Amino acid sequence: MNKQSLPPERRTKGGKLFPALCNLLGTLMLVATIATCVPISLPHLMGYEIYNVVSPSMEPEIPMGSVIYVKYAPPETIEEGDVIAFFSADGVIAHRVVRNQTVEGEITTKGDANAAEDVNPVEYTSVIGRVTLHLPVLGGLMEIYTSTVGKIYLILFAACGAMLNLLAGRIRERRAYQKEQE
Repeated sequence: MNKQSLPPERRTKGGKLFPALCNLLGTLMLVATIATCVPISLPHLMGYEIYNVVSPSMEPEIPMGSVIYVKYAPPETIEEGDVIAFFSADGVIAHRVVRNQTVEGEITTKGDANAAEDVNPVEYTSVIGRVTLHLPVLGGLMEIYTSTVGKIYLILFAACGAMLNLLAGRIRERRAYQKEQE
């Protein structure tokens, strides 16, 4: 039995559900892609640097796997107790300020989870800025998104969402055309 031999009311029964599901799923995929990219990309436009926390030295305040948002601050304005990000031989580190020695142009820091102060003071030229916000878990997401494979998956995920929306539109157009032909 082919579709044309069915009565008109049976030909369209359930015909709206599949395009609606495709449209819903596609839209959710696109929204999820945008929603997960915004906290990583939008702050750059507002002057923030974003870093992934890969060490437990600031736990429990800033857990490993968090994302930190760093805003430039002149080193001489940084106060005791502020959390700063700075360049070191090991990469970018975020630690709490113990002392800001403005005459020497150095800042003494310590990780909250560490027993002792950092051995080497941070020179003013190495200071990136003050940590203004941290969000747990987003660090892992950022790590995935910044890898080549992660970027490819993100693009493919968004493309699948767009294709599902296109498919829903095509199905609706075809059904509308078939109704006109009857």
